[in-house]
Amino acid sequence: MNILTLSIKQKYFDEILAGKKTHEYREIRPTNAKKYITYLCGGKEYPADAELPEEGEAELKPIKYDAIKLLTGAYTGKRPYIIVEVKNAEAVILTDENGNDIVYEHQGEEYLAAQMDYTLGKILEKHID
Repeated sequence: MNILTLSIKQKYFDEILAGKKTHEYREIRPTNAKKYITYLCGGKEYPADAELPEEGEAELKPIKYDAIKLLTGAYTGKRPYIIVEVKNAEAVILTDENGNDIVYEHQGEEYLAAQMDYTLGKILEKHID
């Protein structure tokens, strides 16, 4: 089973446990993209940190995770966690109110604002003190 591990605030942890929060969103940045996506370009798949060919458009492809392990609490000792099934994952390019792509800059390189949208399923495991 391929499990993505993420930290989450207690409020959202509790909402997922209660079944009120059914989606988890994560911003895709150059520093974390390889955890969330690969690129499809010209029929080939490239890691998020690879140099892409100049020609053709790159498509974001979510990395397949079966579940997400969500940890909360202080970064010491045994932290409370839940493991939640991932029903669907979608990488979404963010746009402004006019429908234009939002562009940020990181270390002199431009990148498109994007986020992961994970549709959460049932809780597979929980450890709560």
